[in-house]
Amino acid sequence: MIIGIGSDLIDIRRIEQTLERFGDRFTNRVFTEVERARSDRRKERAASYAKRFAAKEACSKALGSGIRMGVNWREMGVVNLPSGKPTVVLTGGALRQLEQLTPAGLIARIDLTITDDHPWAQAFVVISAWPENWPGAAQTTG
Repeated sequence: MIIGIGSDLIDIRRIEQTLERFGDRFTNRVFTEVERARSDRRKERAASYAKRFAAKEACSKALGSGIRMGVNWREMGVVNLPSGKPTVVLTGGALRQLEQLTPAGLIARIDLTITDDHPWAQAFVVISAWPENWPGAAQTTG
């Protein structure tokens, strides 16, 4: 069952300008250590950060909270599964929001797709809830 859908589109040039103007102050405020390490290794650093920023925006929309209501940027971290597939790991207020959305007896799964084609970066998030023994429930956050 789908319990939330979110999407976001961002201009990579906006993130480039923000990185130039605020540098570490911006990245430390918005991104997890894992996200910073991954993006800072990329040749297209701004595009990598832009995709992750769009993913956070899309996730906050899927949670129904936006970046408020007890949810902050670093509580939504884009990580890659061993297969390379991106997903979002939630902590703190974001995780509590997900728990409130998830029907009793089901477990939540967050699916994420991110892409970029200069000057745009885009993300889509689908949050679904599954019975624990359902094969699709294997890729969950946490």
